[in-house]
Amino acid sequence: MAQRWLTDDQQRVWRNYLTLGNRLQVAMNRQLQSRCGLSLSDYEVLVELSERGPIRVLELAAALGWEQSRVSHQLRRMRDRDLLDRRGSEQDRRGATVAITAAGSDALATAAPDHVDLIRSVLFDDIPPAQLRGFEQVISTALDRLGE
Repeated sequence: MAQRWLTDDQQRVWRNYLTLGNRLQVAMNRQLQSRCGLSLSDYEVLVELSERGPIRVLELAAALGWEQSRVSHQLRRMRDRDLLDRRGSEQDRRGATVAITAAGSDALATAAPDHVDLIRSVLFDDIPPAQLRGFEQVISTALDRLGE
């Protein structure tokens, strides 16, 4: 079976995509850390909790696409900083539920405006609607191919 390599155009797009992802992660982490002492992981957890309300740890892991061990360590660090509260589940003693605290809500409210400004300035400012739709189609197609 012959090896099927990326074309030069595909290779360029792929590498630019990887570079964008890496640089954007670094920029988001730096901004969150310097402006409000949160990591990007903290921010992602706080967003999920603010949107969903109290949630079981396993459901949070699935929503974030993280391994259980990563979620457990992240939640412990955030609980130690009073950003969230973790309690045993009333429905299932094997499970636990996490919820955002007032301090977590305050941290998210502080972080969100600058975070949105960064994303907007990097990805969306001055992008014509047709390019935005094309960008969305590429992302949606790739996510569909990866499945749940």
